[in-house]
Amino acid sequence: MLQIQNLKKSFGDQQVLKGVNLDIPLGETTVIIGGSGTGKSVLLKHIIGLLKPDEGQVLLEGKDLNKLSPDELKRQRMRFGMLFQDAALFDSMNVYDNIAFPLREHTNYTKERIEYIVKRKLDQIRLPGIEYKYPSELSGGMRKRVGLARATSLQPEIVLYDEPTTGLDPITALAIDELIVRTQTALKATSIIISHDIHSTLRIANHVAMLHDGKIVAVGSPKEIVNNPNPVIQEFLRPVLDQDNFGKIS
Repeated sequence: MLQIQNLKKSFGDQQVLKGVNLDIPLGETTVIIGGSGTGKSVLLKHIIGLLKPDEGQVLLEGKDLNKLSPDELKRQRMRFGMLFQDAALFDSMNVYDNIAFPLREHTNYTKERIEYIVKRKLDQIRLPGIEYKYPSELSGGMRKRVGLARATSLQPEIVLYDEPTTGLDPITALAIDELIVRTQTALKATSIIISHDIHSTLRIANHVAMLHDGKIVAVGSPKEIVNNPNPVIQEFLRPVLDQDNFGKIS
């Protein structure tokens, strides 16, 4: 569905992406892992067309996003939903208005239709009845869930996640992982996740890509990545591989 070809991006003298090549399969979950500062979020912004590469292409079903007109790029972006690292909720809006925002902006739905969708989304994230709370009244995990409800309110074909479990305790992180899997199954969406959380990656990924020094150094199933002898990958995975319960992670 998505093809990234020889993608390069620099900011001043700093070259962040040095020729990234990656195919994103349709209807499955691909997790892009790597250490902090390796360019994962920069790559994600190229995938949705928020940044333009210095060289290379991002192809969505064969269309180069960087060669589209502004109107066509906007139409293509409607196929995406994005959960930002900090959820990026509007502090001045309650939960209901946050989830309803894209519906009001991009559809002609009636008030009743929007209300139905908002309540259905709250049921799906297992937070019914919080529509009139404000982001400041929610825990970090709850904000992430509301952010996901907003990101999927338009039934996107592709859902992007920027570090969805960062800053969460293990129990809450597991709940977010389960929600991501349920969302992918319900929408039959293509999910692309940026993460440095190895436990989460091994739980939810169909495919894993390792970004290191501006390039993809390995792609495979979770099991293939774990068994990859590349020392860069093994060093990154070591904290998890050394744990006795590693075999219980699927």
